[in-house]
Amino acid sequence: MTTRPSATARRVRLATELRKLRERAGMTATDAAKFLGTSSGQLSNVESARFGVSPDRVRAMSRLYSCADQPYIDALADMAVEKARGWWWDAYREVLPSGLLNLAELEHHATSLRTAFTSHIPGMLQTADHAREIFRHVIPAPTPPEVEHRVSYRIKRQDVIYREGPTPYRTVIHEAALHMKVGGRGVARTQLEHLLSMSERDHITLRVLPFDVGAFPGSGQSINYLAGSVPQLDTVQLDQFHGPHLLDAEAHLEKYRRLLDIVEATALGPEKSRDLIHAIARNL
Repeated sequence: MTTRPSATARRVRLATELRKLRERAGMTATDAAKFLGTSSGQLSNVESARFGVSPDRVRAMSRLYSCADQPYIDALADMAVEKARGWWWDAYREVLPSGLLNLAELEHHATSLRTAFTSHIPGMLQTADHAREIFRHVIPAPTPPEVEHRVSYRIKRQDVIYREGPTPYRTVIHEAALHMKVGGRGVARTQLEHLLSMSERDHITLRVLPFDVGAFPGSGQSINYLAGSVPQLDTVQLDQFHGPHLLDAEAHLEKYRRLLDIVEATALGPEKSRDLIHAIARNL
């Protein structure tokens, strides 16, 4: 067990899952530590993400806790491997909140992404000019260099849908977001044209929720669902005024999976969604 300077979202999630396994097995930290040949204090440090843990120790803990779900165990062991952040994550460590860096890490490792937005264009599909205008209205007002840091960070996050072997991405955007003239008509038109271009990619599915749908589940809330290598390791990210909020309890995951299923089923199909975006762009 080794100490790390700061706990990443990945290590925090691993610690949470190991604690859940122990509790489901009905073992106290003291008893588990005794069987593992360590102290309860060290085990507590692992379960609170203050200490790292090796893949072999993760497998030993899984055996002790009588976990027989091999894909889940393999996924936990993989999370225990210390994987360096991308160079650009480190470049932003001193200038951006840790919550944003955690989001980038989760997106990097996600096997698929699903989102639903009611008043914004998804960050994954924003142009630099659109993002720049959004960040200019953050409270408290950022300095010009801070705006540019956030813009470059947002664009680099999008690598997961551009890289070789891109992450499958599904999103539902409410029509209201398409009508907002963020940055003026020129920026707004370019943004809509970018959405149309991205929607043609095989790994991207874009649906629009039109005004005439009326009320729908999750209205007023932006949802980002990040699929892990196994369903138990999925994560939901909700946008809050103070920053990203992460959920991983099984009940929350099931709730948001169902909610996104309903929203997708309610929205227009990909072809009709493109037709609507075309129509809005023509009227700008």
